[in-house]
Amino acid sequence: MPLPRPEPGLVFRYDYLWFDEARSTRMSGKERPACLVATLDDDADAQLVVILPITHSQPRGQTTGIEIPQAVAEKLGLDDARTWIVVSEANVDFWPNAGLAPVPAKRATYAYGFLPPTLFEIVRSRFLTLFTKRRAKVLRP
Repeated sequence: MPLPRPEPGLVFRYDYLWFDEARSTRMSGKERPACLVATLDDDADAQLVVILPITHSQPRGQTTGIEIPQAVAEKLGLDDARTWIVVSEANVDFWPNAGLAPVPAKRATYAYGFLPPTLFEIVRSRFLTLFTKRRAKVLRP
């Protein structure tokens, strides 16, 4: 089963480790949809990538998220529940990595597809704004 190329906007299955989980000494998180927001070293064999989690939990407190429109979620093959891309925290990891997992309904693939360009630009812009203001938590599992 070939891995997709790491391209910004890719939605894939990943063992995301939340910042608070890492603080409690957990070493792995939970397989979930995630969005690749940036690649950091395109010339390397194992690229560093920035990964944002996708969750059903509505953002609260200092957590900031962008809701995925239902039509986009359906096209990607996500479930019916409301879903957010969290832009106030990220994992930085190598691609490929051990956290990649096959999509449950499609065991032969790791990716759900790509965010539409307009939605991806909103996600990327909001993450970069928070990161620049040092209000985004970044974890290297």
